[in-house]
Amino acid sequence: MRYGPRLPRSFFARRSTQVAPELVGRILVRTLPDGTRLAVRLVEVEAYAPDDPASHAFRGPTPRNLVMFGPAGHLYVYFTYGMHFCSNVVTGRIDEGSAVLLRAAEPLEGLEAMARHRGTDAPRLLCSGPGRLAQALAIGRAENGADLVRGASLELRAGEPVAATRIERTTRVGVRVGIEKRWRYLERGSLFASPGRPSVPTSATQTSVSGASRR
Repeated sequence: MRYGPRLPRSFFARRSTQVAPELVGRILVRTLPDGTRLAVRLVEVEAYAPDDPASHAFRGPTPRNLVMFGPAGHLYVYFTYGMHFCSNVVTGRIDEGSAVLLRAAEPLEGLEAMARHRGTDAPRLLCSGPGRLAQALAIGRAENGADLVRGASLELRAGEPVAATRIERTTRVGVRVGIEKRWRYLERGSLFASPGRPSVPTSATQTSVSGASRR
């Protein structure tokens, strides 16, 4: 697969609910300090908006979430449950506070290094969840704020966008508020999607992106 050019800043400088479905099929490339290159194809993401009670930015900027209020196209990394990191792509306008959580990906390049990071060599388990994805790519606190457009360690490339008819939209995973929002987007039938259950696991929440809200 050709990774294609880097995605420009303008791609990210839109609403999270617009950016999120268009991230499915894109290639996240990670260059480690020793020069090893890792690459994954995104298959599942979740959108978080400024007025979204489930978002870290909902109550305004703090030292923890400040990156979310900066320029679009940067990586927002946070530590959760005292055990793993999660990575998000900042979207929207400066001071807006919106982002897209990277939930799962298909490993493409550097699988041996990912296996060492994860402690398993099963391809389907390397990046099938936001914590697993960050661990596989050795993304931690030091990568918070990394510029995906111009930085050297992380970049998002065009890849081959997935058609709207092949993207499933459900409610998000693990949220306690804003549970009705169908802002989780995943490639239909992907073997590499996370095992997480939607917050409202009913057939009524399962739609294609063609019927998604473009708020």
